[in-house]
Formats: sequence, structure tokens, C-alpha cells
Amino acid sequence: MNPKRIVVTGGAGFVGSNLALFLKRDLEGVEVVALDNLKRRGSELSLERLRRGGVLFQHGDIRSPEDLDALGAADLIVECSAEPSVQAGYGGSPAYVIHTNLSGTIHCLEYARKHDCALMFLSTSRVYPIAGLRALPLEEQTTRLVIPHGQGGLGWSEAGIAESFPLQGSRSIYGTTKLASELLIEEYRAMYGLRTIINRCGILTGPWQMGKVDQGVIVLWMAHHLFGLPLGYMGFGGTGKQVRDLLHVEDLYDLLRIQLADLERHSGSVHNVGGGREVSISLRELTDFCVRITGRSVPMGADPVTRDFDVPYYISDHDQVTRLTGWRPKRSVEQTLLDIHAWIRDNRALLSPLFGVPIDNH
Repeated sequence: MNPKRIVVTGGAGFVGSNLALFLKRDLEGVEVVALDNLKRRGSELSLERLRRGGVLFQHGDIRSPEDLDALGAADLIVECSAEPSVQAGYGGSPAYVIHTNLSGTIHCLEYARKHDCALMFLSTSRVYPIAGLRALPLEEQTTRLVIPHGQGGLGWSEAGIAESFPLQGSRSIYGTTKLASELLIEEYRAMYGLRTIINRCGILTGPWQMGKVDQGVIVLWMAHHLFGLPLGYMGFGGTGKQVRDLLHVEDLYDLLRIQLADLERHSGSVHNVGGGREVSISLRELTDFCVRITGRSVPMGADPVTRDFDVPYYISDHDQVTRLTGWRPKRSVEQTLLDIHAWIRDNRALLSPLFGVPIDNH
């Protein structure tokens, strides 16, 4: 595919802004438009980066079809917009996450249908049910939980969670909106001939992610070590042994380019996309990395209570997409963390207010 005009929704967010800038950098003659409502704190910091990178910014909200219509036609829409917190709706109204993640997807699909443009959708590992992930036969080791050697079942193995993992059960309002969006995307593909790709991502991270407890925990952990702020292990006994895989945003972009280069072949695909077992880490191991990189320890609390949305283990089994495309993550846990550390260090004055610390804090 050789698009001439690309719309990136959520284009001032962490993933959206990076993908928009990479696409503008690498695709000669392409116009890239970033659409964002700037609701999430820190997204405004991307505006100058987008301008310098030649990406056009349009303030708008995917909850409003009129905002999408105002963009005009495009060849490709990269759907990165979302309320990304799995905590959304717990203890309050789920309206915003439903309207953004589900109604917003419908509006993006209608935009794609009207303009006959391709759609790449960033989904999430949170489509997999919480109870099913908690039922995995995990073994506790010194620093992490693991699936014991040689064990496996439907959609799970030592390599992680595959696309065939059973989908019965609850998964949070956030996860449900993303799964429902996937189903609608498939219906639009079948009914209207849209060209679509769905990538179910694990933890995405890297420079320019504004770290928060509910989304961006890797950056949060590094920033707290660099700024000397306290942290805490939460859930599953408060030991910090729960495990996730990481994916550097540049590794995600590498896959996107492969998929776009042969869109007809990849259209209709749904893939688990993450760092896999080789690029995975527990919170306890993350702490050790951060201490080594920053040279600083911080007070570490522990809350043993497991919250309704917590899962002890998720690693993306990316074998399906690797066999199809040859793609696999290139950036290690250490390289990803070093990139994040360098970015926070070099942008201390810009980021300090987000973490409530003086600019000259060392």
C-alpha cells in the first residue's frame, strides 16, 4: 500500500504521536494528520513534536462523527484513540470508555466505509478474560511467576497467550469495548470490503509515554526512580512477581510497515503483538533494572490485595504474526528501559510538573 494521506486517531497520545511521526518521516510525499481531543494529561506536550515532524494536528474527538467528517478523505486510518485504562468504569460510570472505545470505533468504521480507506486497529491483550488468565497454573520463582516447563493448554503455553485462548468470561469494560470493536471491524470488512488489520498489543512503552499507574507503568517506574519518588507492589501478595511482556513502540512500527507493504495479504488478520517471553519482566525485576540504570533506590511499599482487574501473568505469544511476516521484537527489556531513562533525563524540565517534583530535582 502506498497511501498519500493517513489519519492517526489518538494522534497526540503516546502510540499515535510516535506512529504519526515515523510514518511522516519514512513515507515520501505522504500527508499525515493527527486527530486528538487532548483529554489525557501530557498529550499537549506532543503538539510541538508533531509540528516539527511535519504532522498536521487536528483537534477533534472520535465520539463526534462530524469531527471525522471534517478531516476529508484519507487512504488509511490508524486507530490509536482509546480510553486506555483497564480501571475505567470501576467505581464510577463507564460512559466515557464506552463512548470513546466503542462508539468511537463505529464512527471510524463509518469514516473508512465512506472514503474506502484501510483501517489498522490497535486492540489489546485485555480482550482475554481475567478469570482465564488467573487460572493459569503458575509457578512462583525467586523474582517472577512462570508457566512451568512443558505445560500448556488451549491458547496458552510457555511461549505465552495465543490468539486461540478462550474468550468466555468477563474482561473489564475496557477490554469488552476493544473486543466488541474487533467484532464490528470484522463485520465491516465482510460486509463492505474494508481492508482491516487488528493487532492485540501487550504493554507498549518507550519515550514520550506519560507514565501513570493505570497506563504507562514502565515509564512510571523509571520516572519514580529517577525523581526519587515512592512506589509500591500491588496485588497477588504484594511481592511484585506478576509478569508482563513489553514492546517498544518502534518495534510496533516495524510491524506496521511490514503489514502496510502488503495490505491485501494481511487484511482480515488478528494478531497478538508483544515482546513475548524474551522481552518480559516482573515488577520486581523492573525495580532491579531501574535501580541499576538510575543508581537510586526508592521506598517500596506493598499492598497484598488483588483488585478485580488485576491479572498475574500475561505474555504475548507472537508466533502467529512472526510466522506470517518474519517480524519479531528487536529491542530488549534493557534497551527499552535505557531509552526511557535517557528520554526522561533529557526532558526533566518538561516532565517534572507531571510528577509533582521541582525541576531541579536529582
